[in-house]
Amino acid sequence: LMITGNFHDNLLLGYIEDVKQFLIGSGVKKSVVESEKSIGAIAKGVSDLWLNGVFSETFKMRVVQLTFEVEDVQAEESI
Repeated sequence: LMITGNFHDNLLLGYIEDVKQFLIGSGVKKSVVESEKSIGAIAKGVSDLWLNGVFSETFKMRVVQLTFEVEDVQAEESI
């Protein structure tokens, strides 16, 4: 994203939360959202929002894939 400093931290944290809520609202289990399985999708979603203001087809395809992921019990226990 080529962002330096911490000026945009609150905005980026908001984007991260928006992406996580989108994932959950799309049927991705919360334990999967909070696991390492979703890091790439969250990063892509934040990048999409930052650069374009909308989610890309690539992000949306990954969301569909994540809906089929098995729950990560360890991630659920750490929350």
